[in-house]
Amino acid sequence: MTQLIDIENVTADPGRLVEEGRVHKSLYSNPEIFAQELDRIFNKTWVWVAHESEVAEAGAYKTAFVGRQPVIVSRDRKKNIHVLLNRCRHRGATVCEGKRGKTRAFTCPYHGWGYALDGELRAIPKPEEYEGVIDKQELPLERLRHESYQGMIFATFNEEAEPLEEFLGGAKKWIDLFMKQSGGYPLQVLGDHRFRFPGNWKIQLENTTDAYHFPIVHKSFISSLDDQTSEVFDFLDGEGFVEDLGNGHSVMVMIPELVDLEANLDDPIPERFAELAEALRAEGHDEAEVRRLVRAVGGSGFNLNLFPNVACSMAFFRVLTPISVDETEIHHVAIGGAGAPAPFNQMRLRLHEHFQGPMGFGTPDDAEGWERVQKGSLAGPDGWILVNRGLKRMAPSADGNPAGAVCSETGMRAAYQMWKRLMSDEAGE
Repeated sequence: MTQLIDIENVTADPGRLVEEGRVHKSLYSNPEIFAQELDRIFNKTWVWVAHESEVAEAGAYKTAFVGRQPVIVSRDRKKNIHVLLNRCRHRGATVCEGKRGKTRAFTCPYHGWGYALDGELRAIPKPEEYEGVIDKQELPLERLRHESYQGMIFATFNEEAEPLEEFLGGAKKWIDLFMKQSGGYPLQVLGDHRFRFPGNWKIQLENTTDAYHFPIVHKSFISSLDDQTSEVFDFLDGEGFVEDLGNGHSVMVMIPELVDLEANLDDPIPERFAELAEALRAEGHDEAEVRRLVRAVGGSGFNLNLFPNVACSMAFFRVLTPISVDETEIHHVAIGGAGAPAPFNQMRLRLHEHFQGPMGFGTPDDAEGWERVQKGSLAGPDGWILVNRGLKRMAPSADGNPAGAVCSETGMRAAYQMWKRLMSDEAGE
């Protein structure tokens, strides 16, 4: 039986819109709900803003967003990292428009107020006019609380939020495993690209933990692979699983044998990486390092979703930024090893381009599906979207967490229960 819901004044209690195995379509299309999400989720919890390698040197900066609020991630001359609100304290203009770079200071282009890399206000044109009016020490760029784990920088406006490591909880184990794909070298961002799609941010959040769509949506990608690699990506009937890690985080293990990239180093080198192995040997790397690099080059065998805005997705970071209720920006970040052999990092980039790059197979197919979900959310009076696959076949994981088959919707349910917790009236008080 179809059950309808009265969504009049629904934002008074958005928790009514999330049940155990279904969510209401208004989560995708109601602008009042979106406004509450910005306040109760993106402004109150930990949001990923950068990887430390993106601001590796003194003077380096990167611009990002916490929800829709622009921020600057900077490293000062003492090598300390700061996350600053990108808004001049005078008339509110942004003080930095570059995506990344190096600078000695941030200067507002409107009236010339100048700020140090740590946000301190250092220079004001015509300072005599402010004599007895303002104290520069009281007007730095506003600072966000920030903490890092494994080089991943998170920020929050909420001074009362739990410590980052507590928030990450069961996800830390999987972040540690994900970082092994740099082949024994420090993980480094190699490049990135951005695009937008006409759909709600939660549609993309669901996608990273959805194995069910893979053989349907990504037929073209699978057809581009050699037979050996195609078998690796035929995982729906395998031993993989999706595990609820708490606080909205989840992991989808698709290829269990690639979970720990430092294990099974004596296994035969896959044919698709034989040329890479030879190139590494030609550079003089010993066989142990060759095998470690070859094992790591294709990425980990899992997708890790970190609520609300970043995924460690097999071999790259996928970051989402909510633009409006029906528009989202996606930031795909290619990663490799700092100081790793050039053939290794080059192969990492080529693999990234093949699937997630601007001309790759995966991104256009996924974006088409996301757009269709958004369109469908406006259709008909029946407002429920199902996330109940595998609900009655759950079992504890090795770590004691709820887990289901790799094609289950365990990760989606985990994210929506966190959404419900943060969006409830109690969370908003």
